[in-house]
Amino acid sequence: MEIVDGQKHLKTLELDKVLAMLSELTACGDARQLALGLKPESDLFLARLLLDQTVRAYTRMARHGGPPFGGLMNVSNALRRAEAGAVLTMRQLLEIAQLLRVFRALTAWRDNSAGEPDCLDVYLGGVSANSYLENAIGAAILSEDQMADQASPTLADIRRKIRQAESGVRSRLEQMIRSPSYQKYLQENLITLRGGRFVVPVKAEHRGAIPGMVHDASASGSTIFVEPMAVVEANNEIKVLQGREREEIERVLAELSALAGSFAAQIAASYDCAVELDVIFAKARLAYDMKAAAPAISDDGTIVLNRARHPLIERSTVVPIDVTLGIDFDQLVVTGPNTGGKTVTLKTIGLLSLMAMCGLMIPAADGCKLSVFEHVLADIGDEQSIEQSLSTFSSHMKNLIDILAVANQKSLVLIDELGAGTDPAEGAALAMSILDHLRHNGAKIAATTHYAELKAYALQTQGVENACCEFDVQTLRPTYRLLIGVPGRSNAFAIASRLGMPSAIVEHAKSFTSAETAHFEKVIARLEERLQIAEQSQEDARKLREQAMQALASAESAKDEVKKFRDKALEDARKDGERIADRTKREAYALLAELDRLKKQMQEKPDAQLAKRARTLVKNSVAELAAAGREAARDELDDADDTLHRPLRVGDRVRLRDMQCQAEVLKLPDAKGFVEVLAGNLRTRTPLTNIRLLGEERVIKNTRKRVEHIKEDAPSRMTLAGDTRLDLRGTTVDDCLLELDRFMDTALRTGLHEFTIVHGKGTGALRAAVQKYLRASAFVKTFRLGVYGEGETGVTIVELK
Repeated sequence: MEIVDGQKHLKTLELDKVLAMLSELTACGDARQLALGLKPESDLFLARLLLDQTVRAYTRMARHGGPPFGGLMNVSNALRRAEAGAVLTMRQLLEIAQLLRVFRALTAWRDNSAGEPDCLDVYLGGVSANSYLENAIGAAILSEDQMADQASPTLADIRRKIRQAESGVRSRLEQMIRSPSYQKYLQENLITLRGGRFVVPVKAEHRGAIPGMVHDASASGSTIFVEPMAVVEANNEIKVLQGREREEIERVLAELSALAGSFAAQIAASYDCAVELDVIFAKARLAYDMKAAAPAISDDGTIVLNRARHPLIERSTVVPIDVTLGIDFDQLVVTGPNTGGKTVTLKTIGLLSLMAMCGLMIPAADGCKLSVFEHVLADIGDEQSIEQSLSTFSSHMKNLIDILAVANQKSLVLIDELGAGTDPAEGAALAMSILDHLRHNGAKIAATTHYAELKAYALQTQGVENACCEFDVQTLRPTYRLLIGVPGRSNAFAIASRLGMPSAIVEHAKSFTSAETAHFEKVIARLEERLQIAEQSQEDARKLREQAMQALASAESAKDEVKKFRDKALEDARKDGERIADRTKREAYALLAELDRLKKQMQEKPDAQLAKRARTLVKNSVAELAAAGREAARDELDDADDTLHRPLRVGDRVRLRDMQCQAEVLKLPDAKGFVEVLAGNLRTRTPLTNIRLLGEERVIKNTRKRVEHIKEDAPSRMTLAGDTRLDLRGTTVDDCLLELDRFMDTALRTGLHEFTIVHGKGTGALRAAVQKYLRASAFVKTFRLGVYGEGETGVTIVELK
């Protein structure tokens, strides 16, 4: 992007301050410098790519949190030295290991956040973990000045010998300082080190009492540090071992350095990708801090900003603005009083355009659209130069001359106080000429002014539009709202009156203004008033629409809750019906089983005939029993008459026709015929016609009557049999299978796991029928013929699941 006079226009629009905010969110120095050095991209493809990277990072952070960049550092110098064969220090190797830990954390985050491929994959995929080198350094080096014993077997062996030798020396010296014959010569009973050798403190006056080598003396000269001759050789041995230790450490460092050098290219490439990612995710974090949104980017010069905020003004005080440029008009002339927000409007347009071209999301609402420009040119502020003998007007003219030299159809030009600082008539004429020239070159322009001539110019010229920063005359404060399509007023007379200027002077001043000017100001005032009324109506309509949407959402929620309640009631009723039907069936089969047992026990003919008749009666009523159970289940949901046989009372149980559920009456019908009921947790009002009064809970009357009838005819009380043998001898195949089915059902209900079927040997027809039945049954685990003592082939032993 071509920028006149270096970074002047970017600094004028304060892009450098936004980039400084961005740099504070990075994790390493290189990323910080990269963020500070960002340049607006005038190529549409690249600008969209940069913004898409930010949007993807923004989305990933929302779903998975930010990637871990803590500890990211530049180790390129150490890698180059290692690659050249130099031996790195422990600190340099630890820094490389720290960088590899960051790479490992980034790759883990990448794997956890993986989804649809996007533009970040090229950088995320470029970061490679190297656990081999990381672990090798971590296992060998403990700190900047300490290597672990396990760095090599040789080092471990040397240090073991050193510890043994030091222990031997200490043991000898301990014996010496504890000896009464030596204690009188010692200043203190302790062992210390001097020059890496073990010594004891001896009184200076007894220097010759302990043979040995003097290594040091105290500052006062009263103590000398002597290495007794008895440990000189041992100390020499320790010195030799320490030399070997240093050589082994150097060898291990050289080995690790060579290993790091072999991966230097891979680590450097991963670091470059990590730095790029650091900047991209810093952009995303800045977007979260600014409550920013991603604009659509084009190259047609269109600018559409919705509720845009200047990013350097506190969010609690800045007033959002709506701006359009490049659609119905290419030039925007902003007028209004000083401190009304005109300059902030220009800077907001320019700065947000530059941010989008840098791949930054902008502090604005959704639906914004910005364009890439080859030149973003700004003449904003008072740049009077004493050194160059330039007045304010001359300084502005010099800037404008530079802008006019490069402005074209790919330029965005922002001019503050166009034509100011000179004679108003000449300044206005020059301003209109400059605007005409820029418009002829196809540039997109936003300019501020106080000149009434420019307001008229904007009204009369195709492609030029007025705008103003609203001012509240009552409070003498600007509202900072930008109104497009309305020229601004100076409000000088109103402000003077409010501040206490005598009304006579104000009225006399008005007489000096021309009739055309006064009429123009009145037209503007009426236009502003109508615009405010229209905006207030639009705001009222928006609030009503929001209320309607909230009411609709509440109604939909209530509808869903009612549907869920109804579905639950239906499901509960269905389960109750199945449970009652199952209970009825179990009772019926229990009765049949008891009757069979009764028949076998009865020896007299009349009693046998009675049992046979009762058995037939119950057998024929099994279906009726199940039907009665299903009917009882339906009664749980629909146990009501179509009409109310008596007036409702509070506490009555009723059924709601539309919801197909039961409810309790809370309040009696009102004058409109509505009843308040409680259905589950839902309190509602419903028409009286929607209510059916529930009757007394019905029981399975027909079933009970049949059972009672049988009990009356039966000579004894019937109970469920607990037999584990079923004797089928003497029955036909059909009766045999019926009896077996009933016995199986009884066994399953009573928890019987194993029983015996007696079918006899005979022709084998009953045995074959029984085994065929058992083989097809889903409840049979195993079955077998009896063995000796059980009945052999005349019985079948059955084990249930």
